[in-house]
Amino acid sequence: MARRRSLRTQLMLLYTVPFLISGVLLLSLSFSQTGSSSPVGVGPAEEPSVEEGPDVALFVLLLAVMVVLAVVLGWLVAGRFLRPLRGIVATARDISATNLHRRLGDAGRGREFAELAATLDDLFARLEAAFESQRRFVANAAHELRTPLTAERTLLQVALADPDATAETLRAACQEVIALGAAQERLINALLTLASGEQGVERRERFDLAAVAGHAVAARRAEADRRGVRIDTAFAPAPAAGDPSLVESLVANLVDNAVRYNAPGGRVEVSTGGTGSGGLVRVWNTGPVVPPGEVERLFQPFQRLGRDRLTPGRPAGASAASTAAGRDGHGLGLAIVRAIAVAHGAALRVTARPEGGLDVEVAFPAGT
Repeated sequence: MARRRSLRTQLMLLYTVPFLISGVLLLSLSFSQTGSSSPVGVGPAEEPSVEEGPDVALFVLLLAVMVVLAVVLGWLVAGRFLRPLRGIVATARDISATNLHRRLGDAGRGREFAELAATLDDLFARLEAAFESQRRFVANAAHELRTPLTAERTLLQVALADPDATAETLRAACQEVIALGAAQERLINALLTLASGEQGVERRERFDLAAVAGHAVAARRAEADRRGVRIDTAFAPAPAAGDPSLVESLVANLVDNAVRYNAPGGRVEVSTGGTGSGGLVRVWNTGPVVPPGEVERLFQPFQRLGRDRLTPGRPAGASAASTAAGRDGHGLGLAIVRAIAVAHGAALRVTARPEGGLDVEVAFPAGT
């Protein structure tokens, strides 16, 4: 494979070739005019006595000088033109290798270089935010996974250290360990669902959002009845395209969140319908009042309403009901909803209801 020329070499050639062509044309025109003119007193039919050899040699010499001059000037101009770009590349390489907090700033007088530097600064800012978010996510996931493990170890140590332990007490300890293991399994499944949603949708198929939502709601009615929460449905045909299993996970997490963050005697309504360009699913619920400023935070991983551990600086005052409800989940439900919506190119709208609870709408494209 041939070695590619550097950008400076390409620019040098770009500057040199037009200059040489112009110079050769000018020299040729000049010498042709000189050769065609006759000395005074010489008739048209007579040959001039001046020999043409020196003129040809002078032409070749001037042409060689022009070639060297054009190459040198093209090289210098190209280097001067690329100097800001070399600075941008060196600084960007240093930023990516050592410190994402740095920025390129002013990259020179050229507007194009300034735009390139601003674009790279935006990219570095997004990368820094993504890495910081990833670090928080890993720390929170590690905490959530470590907590049940610590509780399991404590239960087993206490049961084994009790000299008066009976079969009943040991059985009770084992049942609690099994419950904690089930909580870990739910967390791992939620993490896998979140990862699947963030990977995007490889194959899209057409489906009826009403059927998918109906299946997700039916699987959660028993839990809602146990908590004393009523689920009402209003399913109308809603054509959509995407991954039906992921969309069912989206609806399931919305319903789980609506049931969990509710109160006894509360209500959840799930409805679907068609739009001009696809299908829409809507889930709204009663429950604790959600401050409008907290809505965006709830869609981040491991964020719960009323959990001060994950929200430093958040004012106290969350209701006991919302705090108790938050212990039932891991704070991944709404993060999964957002990831799946983004993967499908769906429009997500969330509103905090003044009387309490959330109103969530997800509009899916119908596809082709």
